[in-house]
Amino acid sequence: MTLHYEKKDKIAWLTIDRPASHNSLDPDTIIAMLEAWEDYRDDPDCLCAIVTGVGYKAFCSGMDLDAVIPIMTGSRSPSNAAEQKLAERPEIIDQATLRNFELYKPVIAAVNGFAIAAGMEIVQATDIRIASGNAKFGLQEAKWGLFPLGGSTVRLPRQIPYSMAMELMLTGELIDSREAERIGFINRVVRQENLLDEAERIARSIVRNGPLAVRRIKESVLRCSGLSIEAGLAQEQILGREVFNSKDAKEGPRAFMEKREPRFTGK
Repeated sequence: MTLHYEKKDKIAWLTIDRPASHNSLDPDTIIAMLEAWEDYRDDPDCLCAIVTGVGYKAFCSGMDLDAVIPIMTGSRSPSNAAEQKLAERPEIIDQATLRNFELYKPVIAAVNGFAIAAGMEIVQATDIRIASGNAKFGLQEAKWGLFPLGGSTVRLPRQIPYSMAMELMLTGELIDSREAERIGFINRVVRQENLLDEAERIARSIVRNGPLAVRRIKESVLRCSGLSIEAGLAQEQILGREVFNSKDAKEGPRAFMEKREPRFTGK
């Protein structure tokens, strides 16, 4: 099994387990990752996800080029079900790495080592990012005459200063976790042994909140990105009104007045 998918206490855990290949993504892992995201998206009892990698060296080093490229180019025939599925539906790669996958539930990245190429692009698709002190980030495609096609040219300049995004993409150089924190790409740096605990602490804080409110807040941020102020405010009004008209919006203030924890239903 190259991807462990577990659900516990309303939190979904996706853990890439290919340490010998620096947690790179081969066809089996790509298929499993998409299936995990679909299950998380569709499970009403699962309210937050954490994605990480096995070991202390790599979060995800990108695509396993030896395993993926020959299938995508047709230079080698598929030898198993995962490879066949990837050959028939190449868009699965984009969906598995959250490039073209509609997901309004929150995702936390617990970056335990190198996050390079598609690994870096998965981090860009997450909402909250915690990294260990040994983590490194980079987009090295230009070094090999390639293009970072997992969303980096669109997402990264919106997430960090333009000049820093361009330096990362055009030089292909890596930055460490402290620099990633300084430029605002990650939320914070913690000790390796505290990484998963910190990610889970944040996830637990999220799942205590109103699930409908959490989903619509993320949806509003994503849908309003790139819109004019007027169009964005109009979209926010639609999504926000849905929350204010919900049962949860009545339960929250009631629980506050009664000095108890709210019992949210997501409706």
